[in-house]
Amino acid sequence: MNYISTRGNTAPKTFSEVLLMGLAPDGGLMLPERYPQIDAATLDKWRGLSYPNLSFEIMRLFATDIPEDDLRAIIGNTYTEEAFGTQAITPVRTLSDGLKIQALSNGPTLAFKDMAMQFLGNAFEYVLKKAGATLNIVGATSGDTGSAAEYALRGKEGVHVFMMSPEGKMSAFQRAQMYSLHDANIHNIAVKGMFDDCQDIVKAVQNDAAFKAQYRIGTVNSINWGRVMAQIVYYFAGYFYATQSNAETVSFCVPSGNFGNICAGHIAKQMGLPIGRLMVATNENDVLDEFFKTGRYLPRSAAQTHVTSSPSMDISKASNFERFVFDLAGRNPAEIRALWEQVASGAGFDLGGLLDEARGQYGFVSGKSTHADRLATIRRVYEEDGELIDPHTADGVKVARELRENGETVVCLETALPAKFADTIREALGGSVAIPRPAKLEGLENLPQRVQTVPADADAVKNIIRRVLD
Repeated sequence: MNYISTRGNTAPKTFSEVLLMGLAPDGGLMLPERYPQIDAATLDKWRGLSYPNLSFEIMRLFATDIPEDDLRAIIGNTYTEEAFGTQAITPVRTLSDGLKIQALSNGPTLAFKDMAMQFLGNAFEYVLKKAGATLNIVGATSGDTGSAAEYALRGKEGVHVFMMSPEGKMSAFQRAQMYSLHDANIHNIAVKGMFDDCQDIVKAVQNDAAFKAQYRIGTVNSINWGRVMAQIVYYFAGYFYATQSNAETVSFCVPSGNFGNICAGHIAKQMGLPIGRLMVATNENDVLDEFFKTGRYLPRSAAQTHVTSSPSMDISKASNFERFVFDLAGRNPAEIRALWEQVASGAGFDLGGLLDEARGQYGFVSGKSTHADRLATIRRVYEEDGELIDPHTADGVKVARELRENGETVVCLETALPAKFADTIREALGGSVAIPRPAKLEGLENLPQRVQTVPADADAVKNIIRRVLD
C-alpha cells in the first residue's frame, strides 16, 4: 500500500515514511492510493475478534511495509485492559431512548485522542529505532490532542514534543494535564490566539522545507495519517458491538472540529463497513454544518471563532476536510489545489453541485449545538439515564437525536469524560453533583505547571525549537 498527496505533487510513499512526515511536501495530506475493500465474508470473520486482533486485521491492510509480527506487537502493547480499563477497549452502551454511545475516552488522558495517540507513540518509537533516527513533533491542540500526544510520547527515545495551545482557551483540567508534565522531551507553548492560529503555525513550520529537514519535524495532529488509520478501527468495533449481524446498518454521530474523527468513519464506510449515515455535530463554530447544508465552505478567522463550552471543537479550519473533499471531487489533485488556493485567499469555495453525492454516496448530514443545547442535553441524559456526559459528547447526542430517523440505529462517539469539563457539568446540573475522576488525577490542577507563552508567530515557535535542539 502506497500513499499519495491530495495535492498530487508528492511521490508515492510507504506507511513508515508517511507516519514520520505529517503534512506532505506539496502542502497536501497523505491518503492511501486506494481504500481496501472488505466483503461480507471478511466482516463475518472479524465479528467477535478482540480489539487488538481487529486492529491488526485492519491496520495490516494499510501498514504493509511493517512486518506483521512487529505490527501485531505494537498493537498488543497499545490496546491493553490496563491502559483502557476494559477488555472491550471501546464498549457501547444504550441510553433509554435507544441512542447508543461508544466509549472512546477511557485511556490515560480521558479523551478519544488516546485511541490513536497511544498507537502512534509506540509506532513512532518502532520506526525511529529501526531507522536509527530522531523526530521532533510540532503540534497544536484545542484541548485533548496535546495531552494525549504528550502522555503517549513522554520519555520516548528519540522524540521531542513541541505542543502549542491557545492561551487561556482550554479548561483548567486540560491545561493541567499538559502543563504539569516536566519530562525533558515535552515542551508546552501557549499561543496568544485561537487554535486555528496554532494550527497555522504548525503548517508554516511544516511548509518550511529547510527548517523541517534540518530539525526533522513531524506532527501528531490529525493531519498525520497514522492517527486516522488507528481511528478507523473503532468504527468497525462500534458496529460489531451495536449489531447482532452484518445485515444491519448503523449510523454514527461524531462531534467534529478538525474532521479527523469522522474522516476515519468516512474511510471505514468506503471500505465496505455497513454505515448508513455519518452525522457531523458542530458547536457554535459551525463551518462544517454550513457546508453540509449549503455546499459553501468558508473558514473563519481566529477573531470570528467562538470560545465555547465545548472547547476542543473551537475550530474554524478543519484540516482533515481536505481528505474528504479529495474523494468527493473524484480524487482530482488539480481541483484540490485550486479549491485550497481559494481558501487561502479568504474566498472559500462552493460545492453545492456535489451535495447530493456528499449526502447520498457518502452519507453525510450535519447539525449544530449551542451552549444552551449542551447544558440541556447533559441535564436530560443525567435525569433519564443517571449518566454524566461531557459537553462535546452532549453536542453529538443533541444532533443525533435531532437527525435520527425511525428505525435508525445511531452510535454517538463519546469524545471525553466529564471530569475534564467540571465547570460546565456543574453549570448544567448544579454545584453539588459528584463528578468522578480517576484517583491518579486527583489534585491535578494543583501541580506545578511549565509553559512558555508566545505571540501567534511561527518564527517565535521556531526559535524555541532551535534553543532546545541546537
